[in-house]
Amino acid sequence: MEVIKFKTNVENEEALSRVAPYLDKEESISRWKLDTGSTENILSVSGTDLDSQKIENVVQQAGFKAEIIRVIGISGKDL
Repeated sequence: MEVIKFKTNVENEEALSRVAPYLDKEESISRWKLDTGSTENILSVSGTDLDSQKIENVVQQAGFKAEIIRVIGISGKDL
Protein backbone atom coordinates (compact mmCIF):
# COMPACT_ATOMS: atom_id res chain seq x y z
CA MET A 1 0.00 0.00 0.00
CA GLU A 2 1.29 3.43 -0.92
CA VAL A 3 0.86 6.58 1.14
CA ILE A 4 1.12 10.04 -0.41
CA LYS A 5 1.03 13.27 1.59
CA PHE A 6 -0.07 16.61 0.18
CA LYS A 7 0.04 20.19 1.42
CA THR A 8 -3.44 21.70 0.88
CA ASN A 9 -5.43 24.86 1.42
CA VAL A 10 -8.36 22.96 2.98
CA GLU A 11 -8.38 24.88 6.26
CA ASN A 12 -11.54 23.99 8.17
CA GLU A 13 -14.42 21.54 8.58
CA GLU A 14 -16.62 23.34 6.04
CA ALA A 15 -13.91 23.08 3.38
CA LEU A 16 -13.29 19.47 4.36
CA SER A 17 -16.97 18.65 3.84
CA ARG A 18 -16.73 20.08 0.31
CA VAL A 19 -13.65 18.06 -0.69
CA ALA A 20 -14.62 14.77 1.03
CA PRO A 21 -17.12 13.55 -1.61
CA TYR A 22 -14.49 13.96 -4.33
CA LEU A 23 -11.89 11.97 -2.39
CA ASP A 24 -14.44 9.30 -1.48
CA LYS A 25 -15.28 8.76 -5.17
CA GLU A 26 -11.68 8.17 -6.26
CA GLU A 27 -11.38 4.40 -6.64
CA SER A 28 -7.60 4.18 -6.14
CA ILE A 29 -7.91 5.72 -2.64
CA SER A 30 -8.61 3.18 0.09
CA ARG A 31 -8.26 5.66 3.00
CA TRP A 32 -7.58 9.34 3.42
CA LYS A 33 -7.15 11.73 6.32
CA LEU A 34 -6.88 15.52 6.41
CA ASP A 35 -5.13 17.26 9.31
CA THR A 36 -6.62 20.77 9.35
CA GLY A 37 -4.82 21.40 12.65
CA SER A 38 -1.41 21.40 10.98
CA THR A 39 -0.01 24.56 9.41
CA GLU A 40 0.10 22.91 5.97
CA ASN A 41 -3.31 21.18 6.24
CA ILE A 42 -1.78 17.81 5.37
CA LEU A 43 -3.84 15.37 3.31
CA SER A 44 -2.63 11.77 3.68
CA VAL A 45 -3.89 9.31 1.09
CA SER A 46 -3.34 5.55 1.01
CA GLY A 47 -4.18 3.03 -1.66
CA THR A 48 -2.74 0.97 -4.47
CA ASP A 49 -1.52 2.37 -7.79
CA LEU A 50 -2.01 5.94 -6.58
CA ASP A 51 -1.45 8.71 -9.11
CA SER A 52 -0.43 11.92 -7.33
CA GLN A 53 -1.48 14.11 -10.27
CA LYS A 54 -4.92 12.51 -10.33
CA ILE A 55 -5.35 13.15 -6.61
CA GLU A 56 -4.26 16.77 -7.05
CA ASN A 57 -6.85 17.08 -9.83
CA VAL A 58 -9.58 15.58 -7.62
CA VAL A 59 -8.84 18.17 -4.92
CA GLN A 60 -8.84 20.94 -7.56
CA GLN A 61 -12.26 19.79 -8.81
CA ALA A 62 -13.54 20.54 -5.31
CA GLY A 63 -12.09 24.05 -5.57
CA PHE A 64 -8.90 23.58 -3.53
CA LYS A 65 -5.18 23.13 -4.07
CA ALA A 66 -2.99 20.14 -3.23
CA GLU A 67 0.78 19.92 -3.63
CA ILE A 68 2.61 16.64 -3.13
CA ILE A 69 5.16 16.74 -0.32
CA ARG A 70 6.01 13.09 0.31
CA VAL A 71 5.52 9.59 -1.06
CA ILE A 72 5.86 6.66 1.29
CA GLY A 73 6.36 3.34 -0.48
CA ILE A 74 4.71 0.05 0.19
CA SER A 75 3.71 -0.03 3.83
CA GLY A 76 1.47 -1.81 6.21
CA LYS A 77 1.36 1.24 8.44
CA ASP A 78 -1.69 3.38 8.99
CA LEU A 79 -2.00 6.94 7.72
